[in-house]
Amino acid sequence: MSNDKKTLSPDSLNNPTRRRFLTRGAILATGGVMSLAMVQSGQAAPVTVNIPETVTGGRTRFHQIYDVIIVGSGFAGLAAALEARAKGQSVLVIDKMAVFGGNSTINGGAFAVAGSPLQKEAGIEDSPELMFKDMLKAGRGLNHHDLLHVLVNGTQEAYQFTLQHGVRYKPFVQHFGGHSVPRTLQTVESSGAGIVMPLRQSAQKMGVVFKNRCKFESFIQNEQQTVLGIQVKDDYRFPDESSGTLKSYGARKGVVMCNGGFSNDLRFRMLQDPQLGTDVDTTNHPGATAEGIMAMLKIGATPVQLDLIQLGPWCSPDEKGFGYVSQFNTIAGYPKGIMVDVRTGKRFTNELADRKAREDAILAQRDASGKPVYPVCFTNLEGAKQAQSLPGAMKYNVAWQFDTLKELADHFAIPYENLQNEVDTYNAAVKKGSGDPMGKDVSRAISIEQGPYVAVRVWPKVHYTMGGVQINVNAQVIDSMSGQPIPGLYAAGEVTGGPHGASRLGSCAVADGLVLGRVAGAHIATRPADPLFNSSVPDNA
Repeated sequence: MSNDKKTLSPDSLNNPTRRRFLTRGAILATGGVMSLAMVQSGQAAPVTVNIPETVTGGRTRFHQIYDVIIVGSGFAGLAAALEARAKGQSVLVIDKMAVFGGNSTINGGAFAVAGSPLQKEAGIEDSPELMFKDMLKAGRGLNHHDLLHVLVNGTQEAYQFTLQHGVRYKPFVQHFGGHSVPRTLQTVESSGAGIVMPLRQSAQKMGVVFKNRCKFESFIQNEQQTVLGIQVKDDYRFPDESSGTLKSYGARKGVVMCNGGFSNDLRFRMLQDPQLGTDVDTTNHPGATAEGIMAMLKIGATPVQLDLIQLGPWCSPDEKGFGYVSQFNTIAGYPKGIMVDVRTGKRFTNELADRKAREDAILAQRDASGKPVYPVCFTNLEGAKQAQSLPGAMKYNVAWQFDTLKELADHFAIPYENLQNEVDTYNAAVKKGSGDPMGKDVSRAISIEQGPYVAVRVWPKVHYTMGGVQINVNAQVIDSMSGQPIPGLYAAGEVTGGPHGASRLGSCAVADGLVLGRVAGAHIATRPADPLFNSSVPDNA
């Protein structure tokens, strides 16, 4: 065999054989170790990898090498980055968008914690076992028990973890639908940004490297299927697929995929559920697409429950995306008020049921031609006093205030007498503390017999994908053929499937991302670096 070597550009890795089969004659660390200072400064020289000619015909290069590469900068990605860095690993976090955080940034910042100090202060008895039962019930028994146990038993530590990194929460506990007891904490910002920003700032101070406008393209593997790095488009301008420069980054320990769900990927989500077409909006950011999960499936990851797609039952048809109404309904409208069919003035579901139950009940509100008949949810100002988004909703005319119940009924053309009777029945149950006809827990509700009232219209939007790739309790991605972990590949957060079953309980996405993200970051740090990373040389050697 000739000893002559050729230098390949990153484009050569588009060849599937070259991209997938970097072999043991290969790889990549400057003298075995690249200094952390060089990695952090971005000044490290490209590293050339010797590839046997029988596989690639010459040489290729990684532009930089890190111990751990994380794709996605939301709750799961940040938690993984912090854990890996705390254990001495050099870490790169990439995000294809201009702004870090993805859906986590625009999420409501609500975090289900079983047995929090705030619960104990309020005299609320809770436990991981009760949270497990609640999530299993909401998931219709389709949850993967092993992952669910990890999730519920990790919320307390994950909560303390966020406090250590500067996250601040409101001084009260909320009762979200489907939970047996109030267990939801919420950031003071009423946004996931209240978690994303302090965690990212902390990670940067610790030396984690962040690259935005950096789009994941594909995995780089050797012939043993070990994930050794990724190919990306650097300086990518979403959604322009012609933008960006192809680069290759090496990962000594492996790659953690925390790239989120696919709610805004119309083609892929309609393949899973054809009903979720163009007439169904989403709360997700524009970049919530499926290329990451498809890349994992391409290299053998096991798909889990991809057709289980959740709609948020608290959204409004009067605004785009997540909007103001969602937060109003979760904090005020549903726990402190009622929702009615405008045609009859009567309630039709338990406002604190799990998301799937409410979603199905609301979507059934249609006229004879199948056109949506938007229900109305309302409470009084006393019930809405903790809803920080209400001023915004009022400003943009997606919420309305009325002095009397009659004014509210007239505005929405609701039969007034029926509406008054429904309010009276509900208030009677509230005064007793039990006996609500819809089965709602009214032990912590308030009477709504006195105005002023605030009301919103409701219609669900695609919100969360319960399905994804299979992982084990160490967050390792499982190969569909062997049932064993794909070496060097981890995943956490919404891109995975199993913990939530048929329907995710509200405020459990933050718990999932933080808990399993921490697991992924801690475990990948213990993985030995692939020995191939000891045989490469700098590009200018």
